[in-house]
Amino acid sequence: VQLQASGGGLVQAGGSLRLSCAASGGTFSYLGMGWFRQAPGKEREFVTSISWSGGITNYADSVKGRFTISRDNTKNTMYLQMNSLKAEDTAVYYCAAKVLGGSGPYGYNYWGQGTQVTVSS
Repeated sequence: VQLQASGGGLVQAGGSLRLSCAASGGTFSYLGMGWFRQAPGKEREFVTSISWSGGITNYADSVKGRFTISRDNTKNTMYLQMNSLKAEDTAVYYCAAKVLGGSGPYGYNYWGQGTQVTVSS
């Protein structure tokens, strides 16, 4: 499975961005998917995840109410809508996939290359 994240950029605090993660080389509709991020000098952290059907989602407390994960299995693509962005959301965002198909922060088998999100205050 290959994952390609896109949609990052520079945005002012309070603004919005939508990230996309396109998958290829596998059966996307069987995969659990997630977003992680890594800020400079910090460890990679879980942001959000979605089950194979889209029926189960999980969010880190830091993004609840601001970020929304979704997926379109007909397009083999996952999305992350980020609203009310804060300077502390600045990081490289990575998409990931796991073959077990569930949601949650663990068990990912495949990783994308990352896309930079920079929020200016």
